[in-house]
Amino acid sequence: MKKGFIALLTLVMLSSCQEQTKIGFVDNSKLINDYQKKKDVEAKFQVEIDAFNKKVDSIGQSFQALAAEMQEKDPQMVQKSSQEQYQALAQQYQRFQQQFQMEEQQIQKKSQSQIDTLIKDIRSFVKDYGEKNGYSYILGSNEAGSVMYGKESEDLTKDILEALNAEKKKD
Repeated sequence: MKKGFIALLTLVMLSSCQEQTKIGFVDNSKLINDYQKKKDVEAKFQVEIDAFNKKVDSIGQSFQALAAEMQEKDPQMVQKSSQEQYQALAQQYQRFQQQFQMEEQQIQKKSQSQIDTLIKDIRSFVKDYGEKNGYSYILGSNEAGSVMYGKESEDLTKDILEALNAEKKKD
């Protein structure tokens, strides 16, 4: 009995001497949204979107001006030539709208592609950070509640964000 107790005590002591599991967590939203490289990508695409919107507005206004001019010349669109011109203008405007939709989709696709690449880079960075700093796990916290609670001292968001932004400055 005494030998069994000593063996059990030895096992307990050995297991307590083993490496402790180190766990931390990050706020996914904050990490991604406060990453300077993401802010730079968004700013770049905002400039592109603003230019696109100005172009759309300008062309839209010129079409409206042409339509108003046609209406002024023939208020009831009685003349066949007026009707044909108006229909041609409407068809041309419709083609421009389709072209604008395609351009807008291309901008969105490029933007999403770059954001997806940034997210992959962040995941890779967090993995490397965890390995270098001896973490067994780094969990992601989000609105869906994958981490419902974490000690403030285990929140790595600020540290990883600072390291990530410092890495970006090297580029």
